[in-house]
Amino acid sequence: MEYAIGLTVVILLGAFGLGFVIFVHELGHFLVAKFCGVKCEKFYLGFDIAGLKICKFRWGETEYGIGILPLGGYVKMLGQEDNPAKIREEMERAKQGGEGQGLAASAASEERSEVRGQGSEVGKSENPESLVPHPSPLAPTYDPRSFLAQSVPKRMAIISAGVIMNLIFAFLMAVAAFWIGVEQIPCILGGVLPGEAAWQADLRPGDEILKIAGKKMHQFRDLQTAISLGDTEEGENVSLLVRRPGVEEPFTVMVKPARSGNALAARIGVGNGYTTRLMENRDTWLVQEWHPVFPGSAADRAKPPLRNGDKIVQIDGVPIDNFAQIAVELARKVDVPIKVTVERAVVGTDGKPTGNTKRVTAVVPPNPMRDLGMVMKMGKVKAVQVNSPAAGAEIVPGDKIQDPAGDPMLLPDWLRQRAGETVDLTIQHEGAKSPNTVPVRLRWPIDFHALGAVMFSSPVASSSLGVAYQILNQVDRVIEGSPAAVAGLRPGDLITKATFIPPDDETLEKLGLEDQKENSLKFSDKMLNWATMMSVMQNLAPGTKVKFTFLRQGKEEKAPEITPVESGNWFNPDRGFRFEPITFERKADSFGNALALGGQETLEALTIVFRSMKKLSTNQVSLRALAGPITIVKMILRMADEGTAKLLLFLTLLSANLAVINFLPIPVLDGGHFVLLAYEGIRGKPANEHVQTVLAYIGLALILALMAWVVGLDLGLISRQG
Repeated sequence: MEYAIGLTVVILLGAFGLGFVIFVHELGHFLVAKFCGVKCEKFYLGFDIAGLKICKFRWGETEYGIGILPLGGYVKMLGQEDNPAKIREEMERAKQGGEGQGLAASAASEERSEVRGQGSEVGKSENPESLVPHPSPLAPTYDPRSFLAQSVPKRMAIISAGVIMNLIFAFLMAVAAFWIGVEQIPCILGGVLPGEAAWQADLRPGDEILKIAGKKMHQFRDLQTAISLGDTEEGENVSLLVRRPGVEEPFTVMVKPARSGNALAARIGVGNGYTTRLMENRDTWLVQEWHPVFPGSAADRAKPPLRNGDKIVQIDGVPIDNFAQIAVELARKVDVPIKVTVERAVVGTDGKPTGNTKRVTAVVPPNPMRDLGMVMKMGKVKAVQVNSPAAGAEIVPGDKIQDPAGDPMLLPDWLRQRAGETVDLTIQHEGAKSPNTVPVRLRWPIDFHALGAVMFSSPVASSSLGVAYQILNQVDRVIEGSPAAVAGLRPGDLITKATFIPPDDETLEKLGLEDQKENSLKFSDKMLNWATMMSVMQNLAPGTKVKFTFLRQGKEEKAPEITPVESGNWFNPDRGFRFEPITFERKADSFGNALALGGQETLEALTIVFRSMKKLSTNQVSLRALAGPITIVKMILRMADEGTAKLLLFLTLLSANLAVINFLPIPVLDGGHFVLLAYEGIRGKPANEHVQTVLAYIGLALILALMAWVVGLDLGLISRQG
């Protein structure tokens, strides 16, 4: 019951936040229009398509309401119309007293000029009626309360008022957020994706990025923005100033951001940093329970059980001070039980923490890999890490390693077991006629990414060798008696699709994994997704089944559902621990400081929008990265769940987005109207009515196409991966 109430509160907060951003924009138009004496006939949140509306009421001359389509809002002013089909009709309706009388004022002005030219004769006239002008078809006059009757500066003020209000609102929300205090994530790395730019440059978990291209980094979001939306073009080197635990002085590395795999923008392949503390069971409205370990994993089988908030202080007697040390220990002790000593809060008889802690040592068994019994063909080397054994052996991208492990998925573990030794590897260099045997001295692993990350076309990486290689989509052999063999898969089958089928809802609810739904992963020449699929499979609910679609001799076939089995000699370095992210609170220490921080945040939000648009125009950011209304609502709900300050900062970004997008020079948007008004101000007359109508149709088509695109992305009708 409490969860349902909390969820309702979050939804209401999210709806209020989104509605308020739109309300503020329309309120700007409304207030300035009223100030200029313009008649406002409607003020709506959402659109009342075909007259459908949730509610309405009339106050004075204005009808206020909420439309059935929640994709924006509008203020309907007399004489102002965005619908191309009604522009002419609205202009006629705004004319003063009909067509004939509507021309009177202009004619009057001209006849008065003529009268003044006649001198004393007119002055002597005794009949005042002789000065009343007669209608003339020279130019129309509009109802003095219509939008069209206002001067160009007034109409410009009305049109731009919505954008200005959004900017003011964004600033105030940011100031309020920093006055409350915002929880932010520092620019410390927690994960480095195999084969990506950061991995190639030998960046590691625990590294702190101090500057990018000379610009200071305050939080992890700054890194993401600097890389994806920075001034450098894709493929150009970017300098990073890095501080590494255990290294005295910061040092500089060069990385080359790129769009790869399923990336929607240029990236270097890093994730945010983690503490050594297991996930807290925090108060939240959207999630009923936070697990400290992944259900069904090795960590879930620890004895005694691990608890929320446990802080790891030792692994097998080795002191642990940071997450990087945990990564090293897990990478090197893959196939043996480990003793994990945690610092745990002491709870009193009343169930509340006493303020004291105690140390508890739990034994965590190895984490068997879930396997299918399919061995895929080895692909080419995708990337080589700097200063690695592979680099020393002159292995380069495009080379092919002849797999000594007999399975490319097992090669990283085969190499790990021989760390500190010199092994002979057979390398087929690209373009060479025959393979070459190369002696390589292997190092101890520094991180675990043997399985790749949950990214499309992720390679498999060996930390001991310092190489990342692809695995092809074609079956090389099938282990006798394995689930894949029972399902009838054969050597030569080309995998085209894998569908994950979760267990029943009751099982998922017991595991606390209700969010897991049936989903699919596609394979193609550009999407070598076997390593990705295996990585995903390890993190799904126990009992999840896999169903393959494949090509056999050019004909598409489907295999029956396969249940993965736990391997007896292949183990997952990731034992299922869930760690708290590293965070810090950024809070203004004075009202002046809050204003300064709010101003910086608002300016940053605006520049993000402009930089995103620039990158979109050059395809350095994919159009598939755009968020539609459904995604925006989900993000608002998540931010509302994380706290008031987070919600306010997101509303700052959203309001800045709305301001910029609305002021784009596209007909039917505020920016398009502003351009036409500027034209009218320069030329002294409005643009041709026919031209305005054509431009309005073009603008409307662009907006509708964009809405169809983003809603399609939101609903999954258009793939974000291409």
